[in-house]
Amino acid sequence: MKPQQVLLLGLILLVPVLAFLFLKSFGTNRYALPTYLPDRVDSTQVGGKWQRDTVFHQIGEFQLTSQSGRKMTDQALRSEGLYVASFFFSTCPGACPRMNSQLVRVQEKFRNDPRVRLASFTVDPATDSVATLARYAEQYGAIAGKWFFLTGDAATVQRVATQEFRLPAPTGSGPALVHSQTVFLVDRNGQVRGRYEGTDEKDVNRLITEIQVLLYTYEHP
Repeated sequence: MKPQQVLLLGLILLVPVLAFLFLKSFGTNRYALPTYLPDRVDSTQVGGKWQRDTVFHQIGEFQLTSQSGRKMTDQALRSEGLYVASFFFSTCPGACPRMNSQLVRVQEKFRNDPRVRLASFTVDPATDSVATLARYAEQYGAIAGKWFFLTGDAATVQRVATQEFRLPAPTGSGPALVHSQTVFLVDRNGQVRGRYEGTDEKDVNRLITEIQVLLYTYEHP
């Protein structure tokens, strides 16, 4: 075999090895999702040196009622894998319908994947009764057991929004109520792995992609 042929054969055999090493060392890390909402930084001494480790917030316990009357907890929402959290109210005239229309896309993309759920928390529980939410959910074709519209006592709803997801408290009242349209991706450990502008199509596209990334990490730990 000529030297040129030997070199060519060697290069052909080397390419798959280099591609594998690239994907293993770079590709996986490149698509790792960040974790949001840091709680504190702990310092530990290892081998005589101090190391800092960020401890991230875990969404705390809550129990609210869905549009079907079913009691839902934080653990139940994430028990299958993950959930997408958002905040709305039924008389919201503009932003909420735009956001929920984007969330319909998320529901349809993962319609047949039981690991993905959606949780929409009302910020106006005085108005949004279970019956009101049942009618509201129908407008968006919410699939039973997939997309939960949640209500409950005002104190719990406010705690979930402001303390657990660390959103600013809503202001105003009635249809003029002002609140955040931020959407969150919550993993199976109750940690926030993504934040998105719920009315923005491109940002919701990113949400869909990052759900797929998170599911992939579950399948390939």
